[in-house]
Amino acid sequence: MNIEPNTIISIFLGIGLAASVGFRVFLPLFALSLAAYLDVWELNASWQWIGSLAALITLGVATLVEIFAYFIPWVDNALDSLAVPLAGIAGTAVMVSTVANLDPMTTWTLAIIAGGGTATAIKGANAAGRMTSTATTGGVANPIVSTVETGAAVAVSTASILAPPIAAILVIIILVIIFRIYRRIRPKK
Repeated sequence: MNIEPNTIISIFLGIGLAASVGFRVFLPLFALSLAAYLDVWELNASWQWIGSLAALITLGVATLVEIFAYFIPWVDNALDSLAVPLAGIAGTAVMVSTVANLDPMTTWTLAIIAGGGTATAIKGANAAGRMTSTATTGGVANPIVSTVETGAAVAVSTASILAPPIAAILVIIILVIIFRIYRRIRPKK
């Protein structure tokens, strides 16, 4: 199978945005919508609607609501219970919308495994971290956690659109950090 360079770049973009979805569900979708609207990135034909003005406004409002809702202790934990499954769906969607020049079976398989899997892994780790923060600080530290998560979503989304290979490297670093934290806190047998 001969894969074109722009296909590899599109895969890096999808993985980067999927990882961002693990931090904030709507922010990477808004970033993708903005990039498509400004003709910075071309989407697959069936996903062109994401670059419309209506989608841009809707995703922008959803992004702002999500960001500010995560600053409210206890509401943030309730949002996480909804956001974990949504992250898998949104991670898959951003991957499908950005991957170029692959057959549908390969695209969907890649989207479900790499896109949905990455987003779900990161969102699950964040939800566990927030629950720990709530339990240990009564929610007082949750706005700090939310700020870090939003900053990570902005950084990885921006890198994904402007420099997809750098975003892919950031995703690997994030996943390694999550794996190391998990190994430290998991119960010993």
